[in-house]
Amino acid sequence: MLRFKIIFSISILSFLLIGTSFVKNQTRQIEKKIFSLSNLVINQEKNLSELQLDFSYLSSPAMIEMKIENLDYNQYFPIQNSKIFLSITSFTDLQNKLAIKKDHEKKK
Repeated sequence: MLRFKIIFSISILSFLLIGTSFVKNQTRQIEKKIFSLSNLVINQEKNLSELQLDFSYLSSPAMIEMKIENLDYNQYFPIQNSKIFLSITSFTDLQNKLAIKKDHEKKK
């Protein structure tokens, strides 16, 4: 009976030691993930505050007025209908035709 108690005590002790080290390692990994995610959140919050500052500066009435004045100097034209593609296949077909045409011109 004494031998059974000793073996049982040793097995429980070894199980608890192994379980403790396993839990400790898992906890360390989780803490590292939490630390990296918290750094990511802090960086994103900094970016957000900078973007809000940029937005408030760029959307101020004086800046908008300056942008409108600059628009008068540039000449803008509407896009021609021939440059608008209804699907990607029509665009790729045109690109293929142009590539074939360039190849023929290079051969001549």
